[in-house]
Amino acid sequence: MSAKHNQIAPPAGLVKPASPGRPKDLGKRAAILEAAKQMFTQHGYDGASMDAIAALAGVSKLTVYSHFGDKDALFSAAVRAKCEEQMPSELFLADLKGPLRAQLTSIANAFFALITSDEALSMHRMMLTQGSDEHVRRMYWEAGPQVVKDGFAGFLQQRVANGELLVPDIQRAASQFFCLLKGELHTRMVSGLCSRPSKQEVEAHIAATVDLFLRAHATK
Repeated sequence: MSAKHNQIAPPAGLVKPASPGRPKDLGKRAAILEAAKQMFTQHGYDGASMDAIAALAGVSKLTVYSHFGDKDALFSAAVRAKCEEQMPSELFLADLKGPLRAQLTSIANAFFALITSDEALSMHRMMLTQGSDEHVRRMYWEAGPQVVKDGFAGFLQQRVANGELLVPDIQRAASQFFCLLKGELHTRMVSGLCSRPSKQEVEAHIAATVDLFLRAHATK
């Protein structure tokens, strides 16, 4: 099915444009996002209807469309919200204080917790299914992994400017750091071939990854 058919637009005349400056109900918006995250995780993009999301959030379908416009926008917002929960933008601030190793470890811990959460594992499996539309996979990438990667690339750029790291290719290094963190363990978890690792295993994996990254990009 094409992306054009997958996207569900509000019925004609259902949504009236909000008046300029009209505030949105933040409580309802949060409830819609929580419902959307649950529905998209459990049923995939095609299986999660706007009616079901509205019912789970305890709001009308009109309210869902008023806040997010269409199903594509709601899906992207739900993916961004999940990433922001566990990897807030504050992790990448340019003026962070403290040892670089500690900062990288904090980012690594947040990223690993994100990608191994039940929601993220389910969404990743959905993205790998044959029935997953390329349009949906692109939305997922741009709203989630790409945003996280860009945030970390900005972090690295500042550390290079500060003389703390030597990184010839910022984008490549950001991608490699997260790929190292995923490692074999994440692939096995997505495939259902291993259970959740212990705290000690996670700490050892993250410490080894941070050490390797720092050795690769140490200033001469």
